[in-house]
Amino acid sequence: MGFEKVLFYILEAIAVIAAGIVVTRRNPVHAVLYLVLTFVTSAMLWMLLEAEFLAIALVLVYVGAVMVLFLFVVMMLDINVAAMRAQFVRYLPVGLLIAIIMLVEIFLVLGMDTFGLEQFPKPQARPADYSNTAELGMVLYTVYMYPFEIAAVILLVAIVAAIRLTLRRRPDTKYQDPSRQVQVRKGPDRVRVVEVPAEPRVVVPTNARAVPTPGEAEEVS
Repeated sequence: MGFEKVLFYILEAIAVIAAGIVVTRRNPVHAVLYLVLTFVTSAMLWMLLEAEFLAIALVLVYVGAVMVLFLFVVMMLDINVAAMRAQFVRYLPVGLLIAIIMLVEIFLVLGMDTFGLEQFPKPQARPADYSNTAELGMVLYTVYMYPFEIAAVILLVAIVAAIRLTLRRRPDTKYQDPSRQVQVRKGPDRVRVVEVPAEPRVVVPTNARAVPTPGEAEEVS
């Protein structure tokens, strides 16, 4: 057993254990951190498969952007952990049933008859100047050009829809109107003079005797 195979089993064990902790951890912040560990370990597995571009994309996109956003949202939200624990026991049978169905589907699709090592020849060693990024781009923009363009259009529509839903007019929200700001005049629109009635002045006589404090009253008596 070579060093690469030993390293593969170590990284695979870490990824599986971290993924299991993600779904069993009760603290959502800890679950997100273990998910980051799962993604980093998966990126290392991509490196072992000589897919450097996919490994860097996994680290930059998921770990550097998506997981940071998830962690920020989870830490900003006030999550009631006690209510989550009560609901966990309630929905445990349904969750176990769905997990069993998913495992059966995975074994049926990714079985030895379809994805076994005997179905594929042993990969040959690549030269030092081999670029999997160039090969990936060549396949992506030739064989899978139409699916790639369709996926890009779907993502663009999703972005436009999200912006449109965010910028909808609400009657209780204050917003600025640039056209009205440009039409503002120098005089009455900028400064408004408000006349406030003055309060009546209280005149205190100079010969009026001040009210003695309790201590002074005892000394006088």
